[in-house]
Amino acid sequence: MNKLFCGAKELDISTPVVMGILNLTPDSFFDGGKFPGIDAQLRQVEKLLTEGAAIIDVGAVSTRPGSKTVEEDEELERLIPSVIAILEKFPGCLLSVDTFRANVARHAVKHGAFMINDIYGGRFETGMIETVASLNVPYVMMHMKGTPVNMQDNPIYSDVVAEVAYFFENQLNKCREAGLHQVIIDPGFGFGKTVEHNFTLLARLYEFATPENPLLVGISRKSMVNRSLNIRASEALNGTSVLHTIALMKGARILRVHDVREAVEAVRLVGMVG
Repeated sequence: MNKLFCGAKELDISTPVVMGILNLTPDSFFDGGKFPGIDAQLRQVEKLLTEGAAIIDVGAVSTRPGSKTVEEDEELERLIPSVIAILEKFPGCLLSVDTFRANVARHAVKHGAFMINDIYGGRFETGMIETVASLNVPYVMMHMKGTPVNMQDNPIYSDVVAEVAYFFENQLNKCREAGLHQVIIDPGFGFGKTVEHNFTLLARLYEFATPENPLLVGISRKSMVNRSLNIRASEALNGTSVLHTIALMKGARILRVHDVREAVEAVRLVGMVG
């Protein structure tokens, strides 16, 4: 799959692209609370687009380890005014909405969202996959063991790659049955995995890359960088760029990042290698 479609909008991913993160939450692990109002959010979106983001991923619920799920009404109150404002100012923007709720997905697409990014991969609510299929938008299906509240409480796998692959096999079957064909898969780095699990997934990332289901990687400033190097998230840009390079060489088509310019540079340089 080299192109993603939503209505009249399309995105060519034959060459890898960068998804810039905009967190509307007060408690996200790296940038929570940095964009408290619409004006600050619009400035950040402009920065991300100027630096080369092909997609902007907007989330209104923190999913860092130990975070609590907010109610649907609060998620909508945070999210929808921002979606409207962003697309009014940047009508050509391809907006991804990070949500695991079917009703939020419906509202977001109604107001112009291009893509739905679901950390539960369709497991949080019965009918999520069918809802996205009916909306006819691209869908990012992520793997997570447990929930954000408990996902890092000693996650255990007999074979992390095999178990993540089995999850995708089952969920992709559900997508096909529902008529949902534009599915991007995300192994879920840091979501119910130890540092060792994360590096195993990265080393064998090519096993998930298929022509039918493009691969999204979200490594940006996560614990697999910070703990490995004994640094803070604020110091993890260099390590993130190194892992982005490896991910691209192993088949990633979309990089979900906090730092767009550096990720775009990684895409360009890896592309020159061939």
